[in-house]
Amino acid sequence: MRAPVLPELGGEITDTENVVTFSDDFGTHVSVACFPLDLTQKWELETRGLKDYLAYFFATFVLADFQARFPGSRIETALFSPELAGGALLVHVLLPGGSFFDRAETVAAEPVTAKRGNLCFVQNGHVFVISTELSERAIQRSAHRLTPEQENNRLRERLIALHGRITFTPAKPAAAR
Repeated sequence: MRAPVLPELGGEITDTENVVTFSDDFGTHVSVACFPLDLTQKWELETRGLKDYLAYFFATFVLADFQARFPGSRIETALFSPELAGGALLVHVLLPGGSFFDRAETVAAEPVTAKRGNLCFVQNGHVFVISTELSERAIQRSAHRLTPEQENNRLRERLIALHGRITFTPAKPAAAR
């Protein structure tokens, strides 16, 4: 994936074992997480089917992490799209006080409730979660006038574009690993 931020414009890339995060001060906060399907997760996927597995995975691991960091976090909408990425779950989450763009020096009396779009799918034996914040909520504040449906559409478009920027290499056969 070509980085969606530029270092010369203050863009930063943070990389851990499972997550790479791209951010800048202009409205970009994107993370791409990749988790291998161990035997337990493979069993969960086979038992539940893709749609229910992605909902289970998101609620158990991703949403739980959001809730630990930002109490009161909740799913606003979740939609399974069978044609996207071989079957993907698109989840919009509201995070009270969870905006990357809600800086201490600019914080109003009331912290922004961030809205993050998340695209979850399985590829090459891994669960991927692409996540991006709708920065307009924090940056524009009272001037931000999109309806929840318009916000969801904007996040969906951004997530699909981000997915399109990722090049997936074919999985290696088990004997070649």
